[in-house]
Amino acid sequence: MAIDGLRSTKGQILVCVTRSADHFPDCSKDPDKRHFIVPAKGGTVTLGQAMPGTYAIAIIHDENGNGKLDTFAGIPREGVGFSRNPVIRFGAPSFRSSSFAISGAPVEQAIRLKYFL
Repeated sequence: MAIDGLRSTKGQILVCVTRSADHFPDCSKDPDKRHFIVPAKGGTVTLGQAMPGTYAIAIIHDENGNGKLDTFAGIPREGVGFSRNPVIRFGAPSFRSSSFAISGAPVEQAIRLKYFL
């Protein structure tokens, strides 16, 4: 997975990979989630092997390192990004608009972070 559009190298990147529409974009309560915390730097992050299926990825640029997405009046104060880079209007995109299939061959996702404040 390639991360593009970081506005700083402060904090960390929280990556959540899920197969469950019910647990997207916050997959913290998904028992089958894959969660990664990586340094805030651009470039490529390897997520390892995954079973075949349909997945979606949500990313938070946790600039202050508190382990969660900070908001102001419901608007993210930190960068967010999703697999397939769907248009973000009001609220997070749907699992369907962010999902992609894994069938055994390596899959690459280039995720562009967006900042609203």
